[in-house]
Amino acid sequence: MNKIPSVMVMSVFLALLFVGGAQSADVAKGKKVFNRCKACHTLVAGKHRIGPSLHGIFGRTAGSTKKYRFSKAMRKAGANGLIWNEEALAKYLTKPRSFVKGTKMVFAGIRKKRDMENLMAFLSRASK
Repeated sequence: MNKIPSVMVMSVFLALLFVGGAQSADVAKGKKVFNRCKACHTLVAGKHRIGPSLHGIFGRTAGSTKKYRFSKAMRKAGANGLIWNEEALAKYLTKPRSFVKGTKMVFAGIRKKRDMENLMAFLSRASK
């Protein structure tokens, strides 16, 4: 079995690291994507608009924010085990009315993968 020279392995590793770093999510761009959400949502705990506050969204059971009246469908999704994590939130925000049929949210969705990645990066920091 031939051994690959360590210089070659290191070169490949550094190249992959550079490419991965170049494609990482951009929090500042995510903040711009969040501008689409700001008309209906805040990041302030307990401050709701048309939609609920997104403060503490990650790890929260769907339809469970206090002092906000969720649709029956969203409460049911939470009762059935929907917990907001990056994967679930990204699926929901791609096509909200398909992911939770009967949701009150009228947002058409985020179609671009990069926009979603950037938004998740922003929300993971800003919603704490």
